[in-house]
Amino acid sequence: MKRRKFLKKSLYTFFGIGLLTGFYSWQIEPFLLEFVKLKMPIKNLPNHLKGKTVMQISDIHVGNRVSIKYLKESLQKAQQYKPDFVVYTGDFVHYESSEQLEQLKDVLQYVVKGKIATLGVLGNHDYGKDWKESKVADEIESILTNHHIQILRNTKKEIEGLQFIGIDDYWGTNFYPNQVMNQLDKEKPSICLCHNPDVCDLAIWNNFEGWILSGHTHGGQVKPPFLKPPILPVKNKRYSSGKIPLSNNRILYINRALGYLHQVRLNVKPEITLFELA
Repeated sequence: MKRRKFLKKSLYTFFGIGLLTGFYSWQIEPFLLEFVKLKMPIKNLPNHLKGKTVMQISDIHVGNRVSIKYLKESLQKAQQYKPDFVVYTGDFVHYESSEQLEQLKDVLQYVVKGKIATLGVLGNHDYGKDWKESKVADEIESILTNHHIQILRNTKKEIEGLQFIGIDDYWGTNFYPNQVMNQLDKEKPSICLCHNPDVCDLAIWNNFEGWILSGHTHGGQVKPPFLKPPILPVKNKRYSSGKIPLSNNRILYINRALGYLHQVRLNVKPEITLFELA
């Protein structure tokens, strides 16, 4: 084969691969929802809670960027698992205007609720423009409460002997973690909900031992093979996705998100996580 013909054929091949990859990352993978299952061992967990399930749903991003049909269908799929606890770890909406509040009410017709409890925390996008609109966050909390999701804003809730701690968003206007961490009962089994994983590196934890469930990163949404995601909205670039051991017997889990900021995913499928308490 002549050199010119070989180069021409190679160029067409690479161009074709690029088109297929682009189509896949735009129209296919953003909707390939994966249910990730793993054990969640918790210190001092009461025997009657062992084997119970905790479902984590994060970064739904209800708005004009994510398909409402996709979100509804995903939540319907999640309902089939009949989890005992459901926790939402922030960014319920991608807020641009009051339209998102009505869209949220629509999507929440399919809300996944736990047989025992349904809890959540807010994310930065729940605080409106530049994460500074406290009124928007309050309105979203009210809508969620009306749909039986209890939002923890620097507070804790003990349910059947299991302590849930909710830290409000790091970038929002109500980030006062010491309000709850200073009241921590260290002997009780605990799960902490915290949207932004960068909070794990702050000096606020007061010897907390247990699981911290976060979102925010979306796993970077695009991950080249064998490389780290090039774009992550966190200071600590270790905090991409999945299970990450931390100091003081803490375990961080970062959910890859149900929604997205832009409709593109590559090697980072959307995720709903199902933990089995142990």
